[in-house]
Amino acid sequence: MHTWRHLFTVVTPTYNRAHTLERVYLSLREQSFQDFEWVIVDDGSTDNTRTMVLGWQQEASFPIHYVWQKNQHKKTAFNRGVKKANGEMVVALDSDDSLDTNALYAMASAWREIPQAERERFVAITGLCARPNGHIVGDMFPRDVFDATALDMTFKYHIKGEKFGCLRTDVLLQFPFPEEIAGFVPESLVWRAIARAGYLTRFVNQVFRVYHHSADSLSNQGKDSSQQHALGLWLLARDTVVECLPWFRYQPQTFLMAAARYTRFSLHLRYSHQPLPSDRGLHGIGARALVGLMWPVGALLYMRDRARA
Repeated sequence: MHTWRHLFTVVTPTYNRAHTLERVYLSLREQSFQDFEWVIVDDGSTDNTRTMVLGWQQEASFPIHYVWQKNQHKKTAFNRGVKKANGEMVVALDSDDSLDTNALYAMASAWREIPQAERERFVAITGLCARPNGHIVGDMFPRDVFDATALDMTFKYHIKGEKFGCLRTDVLLQFPFPEEIAGFVPESLVWRAIARAGYLTRFVNQVFRVYHHSADSLSNQGKDSSQQHALGLWLLARDTVVECLPWFRYQPQTFLMAAARYTRFSLHLRYSHQPLPSDRGLHGIGARALVGLMWPVGALLYMRDRARA
């Protein structure tokens, strides 16, 4: 069995975010629980990120590891950070956000409340995000402590909005982000794959992360994102209609719209001459029927995107 040096490794991929990275550092410095290390994976920044981090390494009470790579993508940087981790759990903290002062303490407490003999079935502790004004992002969980898979939480219990927590490092090493796929890949593809492998998450109604809106975030990239991120959005739609059909009965409308998005983004990919991944085709009668039924809606959504562009 692996002997971990820390309970947590905070992994922060960053690219030209020196102006916000200090916020992450200050929130880590203020943590009430200090059994952690910070791994910063610099995805080819050209600003003064390296100089800032070198200064923090000299003064911080916790280990800071700085890894530089040529610009590839956030998912590649995250995979590298997980491989570097010496913590039992990984906390994936963006380079423009911050942790609640007691976040790591609360995560550690929630993890240790799971009996040792049962922890092998669990992959994560997941809590809430709040905005700087204290407002909770999205929905709260059905109970203050709730065990379920990430897929059940999404489809069966209809919980919406961004959530945040820690995940077992050994499991993340088995489910890396697919680096062979160019560009944006939705994080939920990885969380869903882990859930389908049978791993449970303990969900708790506690705020772990303070979410700061950034001008360069995916949600703020405007009309071009349909084309720019078409492959990642197509992969998410395909995963929903092909791999998640057992949850169809809980949210039929969600699956119908995913089927329309499958066509919408496949047309975007065809327009930009991007080939669809050969190993991720449409299979199964149910998936084919859904996509066929919703093809006209998907085509209309695509035409709307083109008209807006």
